Amino acid sequence: MTVDSAKPVTRVLFCGPYFPASQDYTREYLKSHPFIEVDVIPLDDVPDVIENYDICVVKTLKLTSDIIARAKKLKLIMQYGVGLEGVDVSAATRHGIKVARIPSNGTGNASSCAEMAIYLMLGLLRKQNEIPVAVRQKNLGSPIGDSLLGKTVFILGFGNMGAQLAKRLRPFDVKILATKRSWLSPSKSSCTSDEAYNGNVTHDVLVDEKGSHEDVLKFASRADIVVCCLAMNSETAGIVDKVFISSMKKGAHLINMSRGGLFNYDAVLHHLKSGHLGGLGMDVAWTEPFDPDDPILKFPNVIYTPHIAAVTESNYRITSKVVGDVALQLHAGTALTGLEFVN
Repeated sequence: MTVDSAKPVTRVLFCGPYFPASQDYTREYLKSHPFIEVDVIPLDDVPDVIENYDICVVKTLKLTSDIIARAKKLKLIMQYGVGLEGVDVSAATRHGIKVARIPSNGTGNASSCAEMAIYLMLGLLRKQNEIPVAVRQKNLGSPIGDSLLGKTVFILGFGNMGAQLAKRLRPFDVKILATKRSWLSPSKSSCTSDEAYNGNVTHDVLVDEKGSHEDVLKFASRADIVVCCLAMNSETAGIVDKVFISSMKKGAHLINMSRGGLFNYDAVLHHLKSGHLGGLGMDVAWTEPFDPDDPILKFPNVIYTPHIAAVTESNYRITSKVVGDVALQLHAGTALTGLEFVN
């Protein structure tokens, strides 16, 4: 691609202090292109400066209609990954601004998240939090854990991540149940991540049983481990509630790889206190960063990782290249590629 360096600088705004490797790797990729400027701005300052930027990488920013109205130069709002729940897409559309996510399959995002899901499964089964205690007490042969062998795993949301998870679970000799990632009808949904679920023969063979949202409670009642990979939207928010968790086997494990808002906080806390939940693993939380003193984190059968499932060297290198290439394309005035547009 030929880029006209005589054009005005194209400015890319990364919002907020979290996930710092995203802007660091993007800057590194663009270091030989001084006509692309990558800035990082505190979340509170974004409304005052967004008018100066061509691309906004939201990260954890809630991009409301009021902020979007100030973005006079903005051509593209994007996520450094897949989640766009905080972006007012309708407002962006009204202002002629494209909104996009980076597909999870091509970057290694889905694969990295699938690996983290297995890490959390094994951590719960092997009672990860009890191991340091046994080490300190010089207690050989403790704790008594369990294995994945013969378990039934319910993948609640069989999109790209779910398919990658199923692929990696197969060698563990488990039974896999799955329901699709988004419950929105095709006319209402802008997400194409259900492609793994809909008619992909390669992925079909990874699953023993597939169902719809009507099968969720039935599948939950049969599973030893439930892994939530659902898309977050108005129909799925809080879907893992008291009824859902009560339908699970006593002692079954619950893992959230998607968004904290999919789980009802009170229901999770209640079932941890009652002992109904055998374990909780989560890479996402209800508020982020999550309060380290939250009561849920006091249970020995809870493992929390701070939204790092996709934070891997391989994923971030590829994702930064996508962001950098999009900035170069925008600067050159060519078609934007490598993205999944939602408007």
